[in-house]
Amino acid sequence: MTTTSAPNQATPPNRSRRIISITLAVIAALVVAFFVFANLYSDWLWFSQLGFTGVLTTQWIARTVMFVVGFLAMAVPVWGAIQLAYRLRPVYARLSSQLDRYQEVVEPLRRLAMWGIPVFFGFFAGFAASAQWETTWLWLNGVATSVTDPQFGLDTGFYLFAMPFYASALGFASAVVLVSLLLTAVVSYLYGSVRVGQRELRISKAARIQLAILAGLYLLLQGASLWLDRFRTLVEPSERITGPGYVGANAVIPGQTILAIAAVIVAIAFFVTAFLGRWRYPLIGTALLVVSAIVVGAAIPWAVTTFQVRPNELTLESQYYQRNLDGTKAAYGIDKVEKENFQATTEAEAGQLRNDAESTAQLRIMDPAIIGPTVRQLEQYRAYYQFTNPLDVDRYTIDGKTQDTVVSLRELNIGQLGDAASWQNTTLVYTHGYGMVAAAGNERTADGDPVFLEQAIPGTGFLTDLNYEPRVYFGETSPQYSIVGAPEGTDPIELDYPLGADGGTETRTTFSGNGGPSVGNVFNRLIYALKFQSEQILFSDSVNADSQILYDRNPKDRVQKVAPYLTLDSDPYPTVVDGRIKWVIDGYTTSSNYPYSTGVSLSRAIADSNNPAPTYALDDINYIRNSVKATVDAYDGSVQLYAWDDEDPLLKAWQNIYPSSLQPWSAMSADLMSHVRYPTDLMKVQRSMLGVYHVDDAVSFYRQDNRWTTPNDPQDPATFQPPYYLTMKMPSQDDPTFSMFTSFIPASQGGQARNVLTGYLAVDSNAGSEQGTKRDDYGRLRMLVIDAATTVPGPGQVQNTFDSDTNVSSQINILQQGQSQVLNGNLLTLPVGGGLLYVQPVFVQSSGDTKLPQLRRVLVAFGNEIAFENTLSEALDTLFGGDSGANTGDETVTPTDQGQGGTGGTSTGGGTTAPAGDYAAALQEARDALTARQAALTSGDLAGFATQDARLTAAVQRLLDLESQGQGGTATLSPTPAPSETPAG
Repeated sequence: MTTTSAPNQATPPNRSRRIISITLAVIAALVVAFFVFANLYSDWLWFSQLGFTGVLTTQWIARTVMFVVGFLAMAVPVWGAIQLAYRLRPVYARLSSQLDRYQEVVEPLRRLAMWGIPVFFGFFAGFAASAQWETTWLWLNGVATSVTDPQFGLDTGFYLFAMPFYASALGFASAVVLVSLLLTAVVSYLYGSVRVGQRELRISKAARIQLAILAGLYLLLQGASLWLDRFRTLVEPSERITGPGYVGANAVIPGQTILAIAAVIVAIAFFVTAFLGRWRYPLIGTALLVVSAIVVGAAIPWAVTTFQVRPNELTLESQYYQRNLDGTKAAYGIDKVEKENFQATTEAEAGQLRNDAESTAQLRIMDPAIIGPTVRQLEQYRAYYQFTNPLDVDRYTIDGKTQDTVVSLRELNIGQLGDAASWQNTTLVYTHGYGMVAAAGNERTADGDPVFLEQAIPGTGFLTDLNYEPRVYFGETSPQYSIVGAPEGTDPIELDYPLGADGGTETRTTFSGNGGPSVGNVFNRLIYALKFQSEQILFSDSVNADSQILYDRNPKDRVQKVAPYLTLDSDPYPTVVDGRIKWVIDGYTTSSNYPYSTGVSLSRAIADSNNPAPTYALDDINYIRNSVKATVDAYDGSVQLYAWDDEDPLLKAWQNIYPSSLQPWSAMSADLMSHVRYPTDLMKVQRSMLGVYHVDDAVSFYRQDNRWTTPNDPQDPATFQPPYYLTMKMPSQDDPTFSMFTSFIPASQGGQARNVLTGYLAVDSNAGSEQGTKRDDYGRLRMLVIDAATTVPGPGQVQNTFDSDTNVSSQINILQQGQSQVLNGNLLTLPVGGGLLYVQPVFVQSSGDTKLPQLRRVLVAFGNEIAFENTLSEALDTLFGGDSGANTGDETVTPTDQGQGGTGGTSTGGGTTAPAGDYAAALQEARDALTARQAALTSGDLAGFATQDARLTAAVQRLLDLESQGQGGTATLSPTPAPSETPAG
C-alpha cells in the first residue's frame, strides 16, 4: 500500500486577481477622492480668505440637499414600482417560449437590476435637481413686488420666483411617474402580468391597478402643467408682443383651462378603472383629450384670429399692446424717460456756443479706443507692462474742478518675458503691475499727444500727490497665480519697478497685504501644487511660512465667484478711491419671467465696435436691474458688494439666500460715490428697447411707423456705435454733469434706411460725492425727440460728408504721405448751440511697427456745414463765423504741424508747402530732444526721459512730413551715442 502526500494548496488564480482588482479600485477611489477634496478645500481657503465663506457653504448645502431630494424622489418610486410589479406577478403564468428565454437572461441579474436601476435613475435625477437649486431657493426666499399682472391679477413675484419652480417640479414629477410607468409595464410583461397574444391583451388585476394608478397620476400632472401654462403665456412671445393678446386672453387661456379640467377627468377615469377593470372609458377619454388639444389649442385660436381679430385688429388688440408697452418699460427701467420735442437749429452763427461754453470745455478729443498705442509708447517703460485697449473713461476733481479723464493701469504682461519666463520669474518675481496713467480727455500737447495728469514710474501727478497705493496685484491681465509674502526682514524678491535708488536698475518689494490663501504649510502647498499642476509650489525654497498664493485675479472673476447670481457688466473700470486703486464692476439681476415684457438678447444688445458679443448663461432676458455695485482692491483683491438698487425684488430674494454678502449702498465712501457711474451695458440694453418702446400709446405701437435703431459705427459699419461719457448738459439742464449719450436713426424698413437723427438720449451718470446720499438726478433718462420738420444728419451721413469733401480729402492726402496712416476717432454727437454738433478727432500714426497715434486735426459739423482744423477751438471758430463763443481744452495749444493747415481760417489748405525755415527748426528740435533725453536717462529721471522721447518722436515725424513735401536736407542730429537700453516699451 502506497500513500501520496497531498499537494500544497495554492491560492486560486481568480481569487488573486480579485484581490488585486479590489486593491487597485480602492487606490483609484482614494486618489479621485483626494483630488475632489483638494478642489473643495482650495475653494474653502479662497472664500474664507475673502470673507465670503457663507456663499460657498450655501451652495454646498443647497446642492447636497437638492441632490438627496432628487435622488430619493426618483429612486424610491422607481424601486417601489419595480418591487410591486415583481412581487404581485402571477405565481402560475403561461409564458411564451420567447418570454422564457428573456427570463433566463434576466433572472441571474434580477436582484442587481432591481436595486441598480433605481440607483441609476436616482443619480441622474439627483444631479438634475442639484443643478436647479437656485430655482428652488429663489422660490423659498421669494418676495412680493406689490405689482400685479393685468391678466390674472397676481403679484409679479409669482412669475419671477414661483412659476419657474412649479414648472421644474411638475417636469420632474412627470419624469418620475413616466419612468415608473414604463418600468412597471416592462416587469409586468416579463413576468406574465401583462400578456399579449392572439389579438388579445390580458392584464392581471394587480398589474391593472398599478398601471392605471400610475397613468392617472401622470394625467393629473399634465392637468396641473396645463393649468400652469395659462400663467406662462404672460412671458411667452405671441405674434407681435410678449404676453397674450386678444386671441391668447380669449381663446388660448380658456382653452388651456378646459384641457386642464379634461385631463383631471380622464385621470379620475383611470383611477376608477384600477378598481372596476374597464379600460374603455379612460382610453376613449385619452383619445378625446388629444383631439380636444388639437381643436382647442390650434383650430379655435386660428378661427378667432382669422375671422375676428384681423378685420378689427387695432380695436381688439389695443389694450394688450398697452399692457406690453407698460410691462416692457417697467421691466427695463425705461418707464420714466423724460421726453422733449427738440426743434434743432441747423444754421451756424457767430457766438452760437457761448451759452454752452461749460459743456464744450470738456469735449473729449482723446479717443480712448485710439490713443492706447500712444500711451504704451510713452508710458509702458518695459515690454512686460501693458495697458488695456480701449482705455477707460473716468472723472476726477482737480483743484476744485471736475476733469474728464482717459485712464488705464500699467499691468503685467508676462507673455513678453521671452526666455526669462521661468517659474521663478513668472510666479515669484514678476507679480504685479505698477501705477495708473491718466490723461485729460479734452486736452492735447502741441505734438498731438495726450496731456498726462498722472504718469511715469515712480508716479508723478495729482494722484501721486494723494499718496495712493500704485501696485496692481489684481487686474484684467494679471498672471494666473503668484506667490508673495515673506517674514519681516527678509530680502525682497518681487520686482516693484525698473528703477532703483542711487542709480540702481530696479526696486524690489514684498507684498504686505492679505491677498490670498496661505501656502505656509506643506499640506496647503500640496493642495495648490495639485490645483495648478506645479510641483515647484511644493518644492521651492522661496515659498516660506508667510507666503500667500494669489489667483483668480481678474476683477470680474472674483466678483462672479462671490456673487454667482449676478450678470456682470462687460466694462470694469479702475479708479483711485481713498488712496487705493479700486476696480468698479456693475452687477445686474436679470430674469426672463417678467409678465408682458418683451425679451432681448443680452449679448446682441451690448455688442458694439468696442465690445464683441460676450456669452451669458441667461442671454434672453426681459427684466434687468443694476442692483449691485462691486469693488475689487487692486492691491489685496478684497471684494466689496453694495446693494445699489435695494428695491429690486430679485436682489431682495438673493439677499435672503446670501444674507451676509451685501452692504447697503449708504456704506460707500464719499470718494467712491464720486466715481460711481451709470453702467454702459444697461444703457445699451435700454436703448435697444427704446428703439421700439419710446412710444407711449398702443396706436403708435401698432403702426410701428416710428421705429428707431442705434446708428452703426462710422468706422465699423457692421457694429453699433458705442455710447460715450462726457460732462455735458442737455437743453433742459442748468449745469453740465457727467452723463452718457447715444443717438437714434430710423430703423431700416424694406432695406431702405435714412441716416438722419430721430432721437438723442442722455442718462445722468453722476451719483454725487457725499456718503449716504445719492443724487436725485442719477439714472434719469432724458430724450430729445428730433422734430420731423427739421432734418439733422445722422452719424453715417456726417462721416460720408467728411470723407467726400474735397478740401478735407486733400488735407487727408497730405497727412497720409510717406509712411503715415490716418485714423478717424470717435464721432461724438453733442446737443449744443440749439442744435446737434458733431466732433471727430483725426489721428495720424506711422504704418510701420512703431505705432504712435497723434492728434493732427479735428472735424466738426453743424447742420450741413463742416470745418477741418488743427484744433477743436479753431474748427469751432471756423464753423461758427470766426468766433464760436466756446471754451475748449485745446484753445491755448499751437500745434507743431500748424503749417499744414485746415479748410478755413488762417490755416493753409490744399497741400501747400510749409515755410522753408520749418525744416531747420524741426531738425534743431530733434537735436535738443535727443540731448535732453540722454541727460534724463543718465540722471535716472524716467518721467523726463519719457517726455523727451515723445518730443524726439514728434520732431522726427515732423522731419519726415517735411521731407515728403520736398523740403529735404542732409544733416545729422547729434554725435550723442544711443543708449543700449531705454525705459521705453
